Amino acid sequence: MTISPVVSLRKAIRARLSADSALVAALGAVKIYDEAPRGAAAPYVLLSDAKLRDWSTSDSRGAEQIFVISIVSIERGAAEALTLGQRIVDLLDEAPLALEGHLLIDLRHQSTETRREHNGRFARVDLRFRATTEAQ
Repeated sequence: MTISPVVSLRKAIRARLSADSALVAALGAVKIYDEAPRGAAAPYVLLSDAKLRDWSTSDSRGAEQIFVISIVSIERGAAEALTLGQRIVDLLDEAPLALEGHLLIDLRHQSTETRREHNGRFARVDLRFRATTEAQ
């Protein structure tokens, strides 16, 4: 059975972020979720939305992913979430990640967006990335 390029990339991202002691210390533990558990203590990281498009050529099957990594904080303002977000960008932008069943061709940060959620209680920073992969 072939592994989805989305699943493969998420596994590699989770491993890369979990291995960074500075990020883990800032989060207070490894708090990287697909969906935050009820009552999860902020700050934490969410592997949020992903959009997958065919990026195949005549020679190989490929995929383009546009995906979002979100940082949620309860600190006043967005400084904590932005600082954590910049660390994640530093770790992932053009990183040579090893993927299961796929070859990562390119991984780049595209944009950062901030917003407040739950009546201003949470600061959220969304990091948008683009990745291209080829099936192995």
